[in-house]
Amino acid sequence: MLVWNETAWFSICIGAALKSTAVLGVAWLAANLFHRRSAAARHLIWTVAAAAVLALPFLSISLPALRVPAAAVLLPGSTSVLDHATASGSPNPGASSSAAQSNAAGSVKTIASRPDWKKWLMLLWAAGVAAALARMLAGCAAMWRVRRFAKPFSDRGLCGALSKALGIRRPVDVLETERGGMPMTFGVLQPAIFMPADYAGWSQERRRVVLLHELAHVRRGDAATHLLARMALTFYWWNPLAWTAWREFLKERERAADDLVLNAGTRASEYASHLLAVARTMQGSPVMGWAAVAMARRSQLENRLLAILDSGINRKTPGRAWALVATLLAAGLVVPLAAVRGQGGQAEAIPADVDAAIRAAHAQKNHEILENAAKEAQKLRQYDTAQRLLESAVAIRGEVSGQQSVEYGVGLLKLADLERKRGTNTSAEAFYTKAAQVLGDRPEAARALMYLGTASLMKKDFPQAMDFFQHAQRVDPTQAGPASMWMAVVRQREQNMDEAEALYKSALSLEDPKSPGAITTMKVYAQFLRQQGRADEASELDTRAAAAQKANAAQVTARSGSGTVYRIGGDVSAPRVLQKVEPEYSDEARAALLAGTVVISVEIGTDGLAHNPQVLRELGLGLDEKALDAISQWRFEPGTRGGQPVNVAATIEINFRLL
Repeated sequence: MLVWNETAWFSICIGAALKSTAVLGVAWLAANLFHRRSAAARHLIWTVAAAAVLALPFLSISLPALRVPAAAVLLPGSTSVLDHATASGSPNPGASSSAAQSNAAGSVKTIASRPDWKKWLMLLWAAGVAAALARMLAGCAAMWRVRRFAKPFSDRGLCGALSKALGIRRPVDVLETERGGMPMTFGVLQPAIFMPADYAGWSQERRRVVLLHELAHVRRGDAATHLLARMALTFYWWNPLAWTAWREFLKERERAADDLVLNAGTRASEYASHLLAVARTMQGSPVMGWAAVAMARRSQLENRLLAILDSGINRKTPGRAWALVATLLAAGLVVPLAAVRGQGGQAEAIPADVDAAIRAAHAQKNHEILENAAKEAQKLRQYDTAQRLLESAVAIRGEVSGQQSVEYGVGLLKLADLERKRGTNTSAEAFYTKAAQVLGDRPEAARALMYLGTASLMKKDFPQAMDFFQHAQRVDPTQAGPASMWMAVVRQREQNMDEAEALYKSALSLEDPKSPGAITTMKVYAQFLRQQGRADEASELDTRAAAAQKANAAQVTARSGSGTVYRIGGDVSAPRVLQKVEPEYSDEARAALLAGTVVISVEIGTDGLAHNPQVLRELGLGLDEKALDAISQWRFEPGTRGGQPVNVAATIEINFRLL
């Protein structure tokens, strides 16, 4: 299940574009370095490059991120595929008012943003891919139609003898097509050769040479690699280097097939004359050319003839060892390149006084100093600094209280929370696992057990997930409600709907009806009811959740801001979004299929930043925190009063939608 977000997809697209260009550039250099090797060797380089650029986007999504600070100059930071976040502001006429009061006072107006050029670029890219794929599918359909109605080739004895000479063990279908068509090969699993009806009037030598050339394509598997390279060109159609790679791929493929024909004992002069005659008299179909391997292209004919007649050219066919080495080298380049992510900004510099603070804390055996400093570092998104501070704090906890103590386990939880916040889930899971082992059946273990339960749920290890949630419920009774909700989600995934519903009801009975946990459970339960076709009951739950959210929002106490806060109206203009960071979808919300809107009141200061954020409408399962984290990175053009920047109250809605 994917969650749409244009910024995230743009990050994936721009990363694929830059990385694929690097791969194709390396392939071009390698092909030129091996200019004295055979055409088959160079064709292998281009084939491996085509496979590599096709694999790049999928590897980039699936591989763990390899953070390289220098890559931030070119590559965007990695982002999960998420929903669109909408920014809105509420008018607040009057002198001084809180963000909560401004939300109740007036209607919500959208803050204008700049034209979304990223979306149009992606749509243009997608349109080109769709058009090329359509032509490719049309070519395949045309070839399948021709294959269905073609007649069998009459000279089976010649085909069998030539196949044996080339080392082709399986029988090859040779079919007769209409007159005037170009000889070609098509088919991945069962390749077939298509010979025009004109072959009946050819000399025995021409028939042998043409059939030998097409069998060379079958021997080399060129029909399959043709589609592979065509797919690479389809996805990177806008890249001039991709077109260069495609032309070189075609050139080296035909020369490699020519080399096999010459190595089979054909005289170069005779072969050149037959090839020239076929190219002049036969016509290839442009549509079929997108899917099939044609014998000759007039644009490449002159260079092919020169290569055929050049007796000094290396015509050796590379063995399996060469193919294995080329594949391993390509993997060694592509896998780390696919994993590279930018830091999303400037490389984080560790403050010079961090080591001094760590030494002082160790001398005093005071882990709180480091943990407080780590909190401040996290607010500034200095995660590397925060990690160093927390690691040292955990070491102090272990020295003072022992590595099996509650203190040590709580320190591990703080480290796990940091890794979770920065999106390194593998490290977070490892820290939570170790914390759960240290804390055992103590209440403090519940947080780790709940995380491990959701991680197991996402891996579809349902029995393990149930064990973790039940354990959390046992060690900490305050987690009985959330644990019951998660157990309901597990049973829902197992298609045990009756038990799932009973657990949802149990979760609601264990929660305060107006608590954030109850609101989250009601929304997840409502989604369950809709899937069961019980829309009326789901709407009733949504109404209860909305009423609880409204009551909670009314109780929000505004924090004191700096200076007067204005509402939009009169001579007070609205702020304008200049830079927006899309919110990440939390793993817990994704696992529970939770969607909805988080509403946050803020004050847009004269510095263009959002200050004093308060959640007016919560969702839970980490989405509130994700929304706050995203908004903290937004940049605004401040609102003005009488032409001067002023603090303006606004309400921002962050929509989380699962597709």
